[in-house]
Amino acid sequence: MKLKKRSGLRVYILGMMLLLLGVEARSQDPQFSQFYANPVYTNPAFAGSVNHGRLVMVARNQWPSISGAFRTGNFSYDEHFDKIKGGFAIQAHYDEQGVGTLRTTGANLIYASQIPINRKFTIQAAVQFGIMQKSLDFGKLLWYDQVVLTQGFINPTSEPIGNGSVLITNFAAGIIGYSKNFYGGFAAHNLFEPEQNFYNNSSSPIPRRYTAHAGLVIPIVRDRNEKRQVNLQPNVIFKQQRQFNQVNLGMYISKGSYVAWAYFRQNSINSDAFIILLGIRAPKVKIGYSYDATISAAKTGAVNSHEVSMSFELKKRTPKSKPRKVTCPDF
Repeated sequence: MKLKKRSGLRVYILGMMLLLLGVEARSQDPQFSQFYANPVYTNPAFAGSVNHGRLVMVARNQWPSISGAFRTGNFSYDEHFDKIKGGFAIQAHYDEQGVGTLRTTGANLIYASQIPINRKFTIQAAVQFGIMQKSLDFGKLLWYDQVVLTQGFINPTSEPIGNGSVLITNFAAGIIGYSKNFYGGFAAHNLFEPEQNFYNNSSSPIPRRYTAHAGLVIPIVRDRNEKRQVNLQPNVIFKQQRQFNQVNLGMYISKGSYVAWAYFRQNSINSDAFIILLGIRAPKVKIGYSYDATISAAKTGAVNSHEVSMSFELKKRTPKSKPRKVTCPDF
C-alpha cells in the first residue's frame, strides 16, 4: 500500500506540473549525452557533413531507478547531395515520461548549405522544419480531490479533462564553422516558440533552446595508418532553454578504432553529472555506450542514466563530389 501511495504521488505531481503549463511553460526538450554521436539533433547544420550517407540511432534511459522516468530515442539519416549543393537530413524522435503518461513523437526535414570560405575554412548553415505530436493520457493522472485519508485515491476527480493530443509545427536553424583542427557552431531550436496547449484558451509555448559548441583536434601520434593515429579533442557545449542552462566540458581521446571520453556537466544551480563513454569504430559501423553518474543532491534517487548509439555508413561519396568533412568527434 505504501508503494502504491508513493507511485500515485509521483503521478499527482506530474499532473500538477502539466496544469502549470497552462500558465507558463517550464519544460525542457529531451537531451542526449552523446552530442556528436547524434549530430543532427545537436545542430541541424551537421546534415551532410561527412563523406557518406549516415544512419544514426540513439536510445537513452534517464534515471531508470525512478518509476516513470524518461525514455528517449532518436533516428536520423543525412547525406550530402551535389544537386542541391548541400546536405539533406530526415530525423525522427520519441520521448516518454511517466510510464506512457506523456509521449512526444516528431519528425524533421533539414537542409544544410556548405559554403567554402577559403581553402582551410568552411561554413555550413541549415534550416529545419518539423511536426511533432504530444499526447497526454489523462486516465493515468491522479488528483488531490481523489484522496481519502487512510484509503488513498478513491473519489472521482472534478478536474477538467483536456485535449488528449496536440499537433505542433516547429522550426530550427543552425550554423557551424570548421577547419582541419577546429570546429564550432550555434543552433536555435523552437524558433517561434510554438504552443503546446492541452487545455483550450490557455497559452503554453515551448521555450526556445540555444546550443553553442566548439572544440579542437590535437594530433598526438601522426601516422599514415589510421589505426596508429592518436588524437585528443577537448570541447565545450553550452545549452540554454529559458531559465535552464548547462555547460558540458569534455575531452575525447581516440586511437584507431577505439574512442573514450569524459564530460563534466554543470547547470546553473549545481554540478549535475559526470559522464563517461566507450566507443568502437568498424569500417562501416560505430557503436557507443555512455554512462551518466549523477553527482548532485538528486543522486539518492536518480542515480544514473544510460545511452547507446549506433551509426552506419550507407553510401560512400566519390572523390569528384567529395564535400568538406567536419573533423568533430564521432561520438
